[in-house]
Amino acid sequence: MQGLARKVMKVKTQDKIIISLVCTCVGFMAAVQFQSMREPTKRDTRDLWEIRSQLQVEQKKQQQLYEQIADAEQIISQYQQKSEQQQLITLKESIEELEKKAGLTEVTGSGVKITVQPIFEGTEIRQQYPAITPELLHRLINELNSFGATDIAIENERVINTTPIRYVNGETYVNNHALPPVPLDIYVLSPNPKRLLNYIQVSQSKDYFSIEKLNLIAELQEEITLPEYNGLVRLDMLNVNEAVETGDE
Repeated sequence: MQGLARKVMKVKTQDKIIISLVCTCVGFMAAVQFQSMREPTKRDTRDLWEIRSQLQVEQKKQQQLYEQIADAEQIISQYQQKSEQQQLITLKESIEELEKKAGLTEVTGSGVKITVQPIFEGTEIRQQYPAITPELLHRLINELNSFGATDIAIENERVINTTPIRYVNGETYVNNHALPPVPLDIYVLSPNPKRLLNYIQVSQSKDYFSIEKLNLIAELQEEITLPEYNGLVRLDMLNVNEAVETGDE
């Protein structure tokens, strides 16, 4: 009888352990589900206008890439159909065009002149001029590019894709040269200067500059000449395909 009782007690103990494990699992699953209901997945909090604006920027970048691919394919096709002498001429023209797009040559066209000047209210004493930070310049340049700018220069410094804009010892440097104190001028070329001017007038950059007590005064210019980029172009990120093509001899 004692052996039978021990077996019964052992079975009951095992049942209790199994029931406890099951209850623990069920409780854990219920807790996870309850927590997921309390803390839903974070959603994009941007409003519809911001999403549409970002979408337009990305679509414009995609369209530009398609156009660049089409231009490259056309150049390759023309290059293959010409004689050796004509190929050299085409190659030279392509290099010149690439240098122009990269900002390595002086360029002239119509555009907008933006003067950055301090805002003074009332009889405020002009003891210290506000400074242009790299963050402000980056915001402005990004907006200008999205508004259709093709070439930009800050005073005598040509801005290209690899232009460094940094803060060093209390001064903002562009192309490793310190910017002069405000007021200073920013020159922007565009195929549609009037449209660019309208965008600048309502841009967020005006608000950001205003917070730092700076004002953006934009005006149309029929002819603007931008200097060439004189710095060293960094090609660290380029990958060269060194594969050698072989064919039948």
